[in-house]
Amino acid sequence: MRCVICNSSDVEMKQVDEEIRSDRDILLIPMEVLVCLSCGERYYDRNAMRRIEEVRAKMKGHNLRVKEVGKIWVEQAA
Repeated sequence: MRCVICNSSDVEMKQVDEEIRSDRDILLIPMEVLVCLSCGERYYDRNAMRRIEEVRAKMKGHNLRVKEVGKIWVEQAA
């Protein structure tokens, strides 16, 4: 397979954290997808897309078990 962005043939399966945003929240989903090693373009198969859609639906319905891994702090102007 060749990358459609940079035309590289260095495309392989990699473990990635897919980022889903909802309002001010960010959810990371560990997945294995094809990734171009030259430019970073990701390629999702039908199962990966289905999983992302299912997680988004659960996230909207607040029906998702998650673990907090950190916090983001923003300085407020005085």
